[in-house]
Amino acid sequence: MIPRPFDYHRPADLPEALRLLGQYGDEARLLAGGHSLLPMMKLRFAAPAHLIDMGSLAELKGISEAGTELRIGAMTTEHDLIASTLLQQKCPLLVEGARQISDPQVRYRGTIGGDISHADPGNDHPALMLALDASFVLAGPQGERVVPADGYFIGTFQTLLEPGEILREIRIAVPAPGTGYCYAKLKRKTGDFATAAAAVMLRMQTGTVAMVRIAMTNVAPTAFRATAAEQHLQGKALDDAAINEAARLVMDQCEPGEDLRGDEAYKRAMAGEMVRRALHTALSRAA
Repeated sequence: MIPRPFDYHRPADLPEALRLLGQYGDEARLLAGGHSLLPMMKLRFAAPAHLIDMGSLAELKGISEAGTELRIGAMTTEHDLIASTLLQQKCPLLVEGARQISDPQVRYRGTIGGDISHADPGNDHPALMLALDASFVLAGPQGERVVPADGYFIGTFQTLLEPGEILREIRIAVPAPGTGYCYAKLKRKTGDFATAAAAVMLRMQTGTVAMVRIAMTNVAPTAFRATAAEQHLQGKALDDAAINEAARLVMDQCEPGEDLRGDEAYKRAMAGEMVRRALHTALSRAA
């Protein structure tokens, strides 16, 4: 199908983008990489009268370190995440996750902020952000506010982003040295959304779990923290029994929907398997 007619705007900076968003309100949509929005427009699931292209906003691009934080502009592409020496050294989970998103053509255009803001349960960055305990800088007409990733995703295609706000930056505390990590993702083919995926951050101390965060992709209406499994593992040795119980607790927390990737029982089982794989790999990487 052909999208309905729309007016195209390409702001030169963030204040202009905020002004346009405020001017056109619900009739406007922000364009980042476009891989989610443009197909929806072609199917007329989305029909904005005004399209605001964020591609020229240099202040929303780039990766830097500020004290103990990593700061990533919302318009930074997946390719830039993968190529970043800073992230490879300080936050390899984010690099590992970005490498598994779609294909190279998409990764050259797709942005981390677009992936987060779209809040599709099949998108990979929401779970990665939860596992990394990230926070988001939201710019709006009244200034900026910082909100944690945990609690930001409230439903399918729903976040805490208010009308007139733009996700400007992602902030991640630099993981402690020796932190293990893994993003285990099951998909049918290259470029597909996950059937199920698990993001894990893990730190061990004297043979027991000192810190663990587990977040899941595409097995519920939104990405979620597997809090029951995390609490079960805290302070325990990470042996097979503990890992299997954590996987069972995650499976209990899942709410998968049946689709072409599998029925509910299969997706639930694969969620448990991805948790097992991610925990084993994170343990092998934890110093």
